[in-house]
Amino acid sequence: MPLNIRTYRDLTEPDRSGLPEQIGAQRRRVAARLATVGRVIVVMSGKGGVGKSYVTAHLARALARSGQPTGVLDADLNGPTIPRLLEAPGAPLATDANGVEPVTGLDGVRCISMAHLVEDGLPLAFRGPESESFVWRGALEASTLRELLADVRWGALETLLIDMPPGMQRYLELVDLLPRPPAVLTVTIPTPESRDAVRRALRAAAERGSQLIGVVENMAGPEFPGDAGEALAQEFNVPLLARVPFHPGLSVWDALARSV
Repeated sequence: MPLNIRTYRDLTEPDRSGLPEQIGAQRRRVAARLATVGRVIVVMSGKGGVGKSYVTAHLARALARSGQPTGVLDADLNGPTIPRLLEAPGAPLATDANGVEPVTGLDGVRCISMAHLVEDGLPLAFRGPESESFVWRGALEASTLRELLADVRWGALETLLIDMPPGMQRYLELVDLLPRPPAVLTVTIPTPESRDAVRRALRAAAERGSQLIGVVENMAGPEFPGDAGEALAQEFNVPLLARVPFHPGLSVWDALARSV
């Protein structure tokens, strides 16, 4: 079923002459909703296939086990995997006049994802103009992210992790939406190809004022030779927080949670 996501075309003014004021009001809604969240951390790499969602889910669980109330926003609208990783299935979401209640997954992590809104196995489909749909899709996805931030009742959280899709567009949208640039935790695999892509993402984040928390090197070991994690940490003067091997134990994630 196509999603009927509100967009700036559907705002409440008689015409769109008050658009800047309404955009400001939406940003204030986001700020108010996140007022009870201690910190927002974006988990990104700038590319796909490095295990961002895997790192996000297990870091969230480790933070929760340490006693920190933790939430995850799955910002990968077209390839959401957080609910499966957290065993938080897409049951009907509880909603009321105060917003949407996130789903609780493993270790008490609260999460929300497009997988909770789209029937299992179906692609994401927006209602919008059929002509030039490639132009409108970006606006509709930004609107969806805005609503997930503004309408979900996160409650009192120590940390909200935002699992990013490949590329940088979603990060740029977040910088525009949030009261301040989010902190960034970067995930790479050891290979030089990953290093080059992640370097560009780190530079973009630094230029926009995000705190660079550090680098996590995922899939470390002989399967993917290289030193991307260490090289990036040295180049940007940030810590290499963890080298995560295939099939890591809980101790790896607990150590990462203490470092973040």
